[in-house]
Amino acid sequence: MGGFFGVASHDDCIQDLFYGTDYHSHLGTRRGGLATDDGGFNRHIHDITNAQFRSKFEDDIQAMRARRGIGVISDYEDQPLIIGSQLGVFAIVTVGAVQNLDALARQAYAERNVHFAEMAGGELNPTELIATLISQGETFTDGIHRAQEAIRGSCSMLLLAPDGLYAARDKYGRTPIALGRKAGARCATLETCALPNLGYTLDRFLGPGEIVRLTADEVETMVPAGDAMQICAFLWVYYGYPASNYEGINVEVVRSRCGAALARADTVEVDLVAGIPDSGTGHALGYANEARVAKARPFVKYTPTWPRSFMPQDQRVRDLVARMKLVPIRELIEGRRLLFCEDSIVRGTQLKDTIQRLWDAGAKEVHMRPACPPLIYGCPFLNFSRSKSELDLAARCSIAELEGTADASPAGYEDPDSEKYARMVEGIRARLNLTSLRYQRMDDLVKAVGLPKNRLCTYCWDGVDPYGMACEDGAAARQAVHG
Repeated sequence: MGGFFGVASHDDCIQDLFYGTDYHSHLGTRRGGLATDDGGFNRHIHDITNAQFRSKFEDDIQAMRARRGIGVISDYEDQPLIIGSQLGVFAIVTVGAVQNLDALARQAYAERNVHFAEMAGGELNPTELIATLISQGETFTDGIHRAQEAIRGSCSMLLLAPDGLYAARDKYGRTPIALGRKAGARCATLETCALPNLGYTLDRFLGPGEIVRLTADEVETMVPAGDAMQICAFLWVYYGYPASNYEGINVEVVRSRCGAALARADTVEVDLVAGIPDSGTGHALGYANEARVAKARPFVKYTPTWPRSFMPQDQRVRDLVARMKLVPIRELIEGRRLLFCEDSIVRGTQLKDTIQRLWDAGAKEVHMRPACPPLIYGCPFLNFSRSKSELDLAARCSIAELEGTADASPAGYEDPDSEKYARMVEGIRARLNLTSLRYQRMDDLVKAVGLPKNRLCTYCWDGVDPYGMACEDGAAARQAVHG
């Protein structure tokens, strides 16, 4: 998904910029970058696929001095970019997914004499396209607003300009931006966990589509927030760091409430409850506390040398890394009825191997309780999964088997009270070799988050896209919600 941190300060800001950006490393991406402006722009970008952000930039920051800067952990494209334009030189970082990237590029080619330089692997860098759109505005604010209006999908950004640090939340607020302050400095961040240890207090969250300009002394609203919001509910389930808050709602608290809801809906008797490390842990604590069942760790995670398991593009490498990281404890497994909480089941390939290892270690029963509904639709907004097709999803594989065709419509399988849903879940259970499988219900998830359903993006579970931003043709998007 990616994340960013930006700061404007009266004094040197490099330490805050470095550590503030580092607090986004859990988002599991492939590039890290820093850009500063202290009378001249400077940037550093490194590959962090198999290394920590901190280790790659420790030498760079020794020579950096600046009072303003932006940093990013990027999904895959090189960032930040430094752009020369009619508005002046600026640096930019973005988070999101632009579904109409090719159409916007073709339009730019046709209407203006433009070219794009960041074509690594033959693919256009989305951040460069967005920078091009911004450069066509009358002002930075106008350019950012125009770009937000043109994008299908989502895009939040930080822009370091001669007159300040601009922070712009995507049109429907799918990703959060929090503002922090301390004496002589202001910052903007995706993750609020970056604030307390750097001495910042949380000021507020930007609203959907809001654009602000930060200096060391103040925050000026350039474009007010819109009314419609679709913040990603998966932030609380999986993406977010437990110490972070979005819209004033803490991640770990929500995960505990999700686990408790799973327990209240359950009747199974087990000997102990565990979480699939790491994001399943909070859900498991909530389940165990509500059910008054022992909590233990039948698997422990070995992290000193193994990279994040979902980073490699090769599925075989991802599976190997995932296997090497989880070390089973036979003494807590053998002869026991185990219930595991997991944030979600995406493809299920790694989970299937994990479950088999439990059986091999002598488990008596293995039950699984994902903290969200089945993932039926690929996310078009946040680059959640690198799957080339929705059919890679465990739920869609089950639907294809039931319907006898890979092109089967998923319509009707979202309803947890339907026969279709029950058959789909049973297919997933059988494939994973579980004793039982029960997913979180949507209404319980929404209640755990604490925001109204119409303020949450739940597209990956129910295909609902009320504002038609999932694809280039908004009307087509709305028609395609249920096949």
